[in-house]
Amino acid sequence: MTAELPVVRLTPKANVRAIRRGFPWIYANEMVLDRRTKALAPGTVAVLEDSARMPVGLVGVTPASKIAARMLDRDAKAGIGYDWLVARLTRALALRERLYPTPFYRLVHAEADGLPGVIIDRFGDTAVIQPNAAWAEMLLTPLAEALAEVTGVRNILKNAGSRGRQLEGLDDTNAVLLGQAPEAPLPVEMNGATYMADLTGGQKTGLFYDQRPNHAFAARLAGGQAVLDVFSHVGGFALAALAGGAASALAVDGSAPALALAEEGAQRMGAGARFSTRQGDAFDMLTDLGDEGARFGLVVCDPPAFAPSKPALDAGLRAYERVARLSAPLVEEGGYLVLCSCSHAADLSSFTGACLRGIGRAGRRAQLLHTGFAGPDHPLLPQLAESGYLKALVFRL
Repeated sequence: MTAELPVVRLTPKANVRAIRRGFPWIYANEMVLDRRTKALAPGTVAVLEDSARMPVGLVGVTPASKIAARMLDRDAKAGIGYDWLVARLTRALALRERLYPTPFYRLVHAEADGLPGVIIDRFGDTAVIQPNAAWAEMLLTPLAEALAEVTGVRNILKNAGSRGRQLEGLDDTNAVLLGQAPEAPLPVEMNGATYMADLTGGQKTGLFYDQRPNHAFAARLAGGQAVLDVFSHVGGFALAALAGGAASALAVDGSAPALALAEEGAQRMGAGARFSTRQGDAFDMLTDLGDEGARFGLVVCDPPAFAPSKPALDAGLRAYERVARLSAPLVEEGGYLVLCSCSHAADLSSFTGACLRGIGRAGRRAQLLHTGFAGPDHPLLPQLAESGYLKALVFRL
């Protein structure tokens, strides 16, 4: 196998020890990018050697990207093809089937499941693939075939809306790889709530599974409370709170279509009378609610990634502080505030500090009750800090 594959080489300064121990990325400044390597088509599978010409493993190469190669297999003689994909998917499926009684989960979480750059979310007999790395785009047909073989799903969609695809030089064209796209949003039940997942027109793959355990924790605090869910998307925390016995839930989001899906979910749950929405800029809505003197027993803010990269970190932390400062006054005395971040560039300590500064500047004191992360269908690769992106802090004010 290796005789047929091109060879790429690490520079003497590359941290080969970290790569051998499981770090999955090779940056452009760690690889010898000579004319031959630069000429490789994006997504080419190659043998990676260290500077002494000893094999390190097999990589998917994207010569023009900052991440010039992604580790696929530490066995340089492995065959990266259909059978290899079946084995990786089978291992991923075994974990999810042990964790969840119904087939609604993240099936593949990229590097942590041994498929770098690949996200696969499952919605019953339909799966959505985000191939966010060039090697996966090149092997998309066998990947879809292997996915159908392993899981039995009848419909497979390609979602090409990720920012990561742009960095890999890939297109933004969605496609149906198998079967057909659903004609309407699909109902997904989690934590006793019903969510409507728009697999073709919604954000990312249509639904965020990662917050499932944090929804459940917040729902335990929601009984009998008035609940505010800001940056609600399709009703994430609000609908879970209603399932947990909340007296009422107000969902705030900038997207009218997302709020319409949240309303449909509430109706399907039989909770429509306890549910209301406001559409608009979240910061404006928080300010308006404060001016109105509104108070809630539970307030949740789950914004998009304010710090998607290290250059955006300082501005992102200021935004998280502002969210905390505007939301804390809306919490009743003895009530609860849940603040979330999906920015991998903002580590837990930095995010916590920003939240506490905002709470303090609002004149409130806080107890930190719980720190939540992504659910176990979003496993963490210990060698890759970026895979531990989600943080949820639960405060009592």
